[in-house]
Amino acid sequence: MRAQNMDRDWISTARTLSEAVPYMQRYAGAVVVVKFGGNAMGDAEAMASFARDIVLMKQVGMNPVVVHGGGPMINQMLDKLGIKSEFIRGKRVTDQATVEVVEMVLTGLVNKRIVQAIMDEGGRAVGLSGKDDDLMVAAADDPELGFVGKPVEMNVQVLRDLYRAGIIPVIAPVATGMDSLETFNVNGDTAAGAIAGALKADRLLLLTDVSGVKDADGNVVTQLSPDQVRQMIEDGVIAGGMIPKTETALKAIEEGVRAVVILDGRLPNASLLELFTEHGAGSIIRSTETRVKSRQE
Repeated sequence: MRAQNMDRDWISTARTLSEAVPYMQRYAGAVVVVKFGGNAMGDAEAMASFARDIVLMKQVGMNPVVVHGGGPMINQMLDKLGIKSEFIRGKRVTDQATVEVVEMVLTGLVNKRIVQAIMDEGGRAVGLSGKDDDLMVAAADDPELGFVGKPVEMNVQVLRDLYRAGIIPVIAPVATGMDSLETFNVNGDTAAGAIAGALKADRLLLLTDVSGVKDADGNVVTQLSPDQVRQMIEDGVIAGGMIPKTETALKAIEEGVRAVVILDGRLPNASLLELFTEHGAGSIIRSTETRVKSRQE
């Protein structure tokens, strides 16, 4: 009986791989920006699973670009150093001492942990921040928030150079200021959207801790147009932390990203389910001008 069960498992695995081939061909050469964050970052098994997914994308001919957050790790370090955080409208006020900790944690601890995880799974990866090669230049988002920035200039040639050389870029959302003297903390989703837009990416995947955009009844909406998203925000259906994610999606689409997907990063192989299966995962948002029969078109 055990042997029969193992045979069925292998047959199922082979069938799954066979069914994924058309989607692998469809994404060959495509740029896919993946925002990695949430609870999965603090779990070793989830980190390894994410790294395997990214390495597989590269091995089948895609060009993955990883952008990450690190809020929980920043909070832990601030607590250790006795630096108190103040929040305005849900956003952390980032003074000089705080932005130094943010840069240290994101570009050091978190970034290198993801790079090492990818390398442990057989990939080649290089860690960067938005300050490297002036990849992301930012201005103050709100004077009340201090050194919290919004991207105003993107220079993504270094990313093209890396993925064309077979290397996976892993980017910490820290940016330089217009005068090159300041350092800004940039929201991870915002940074990923700006990078995806500058690269004209085929897909932007925003991995989060929820299953997608939900309607008024709490059901995940699998496909959305920008107009539908705006209406759901106006009606209060999209609220809280989902607002900045959907606003990031809308801006990325305006800047030329083919589609944005908000999906649950806690789900094993979430990115692969989205890219390599017909039904996908989470909520896909794409331009109203795009007329498609399949989620993967």
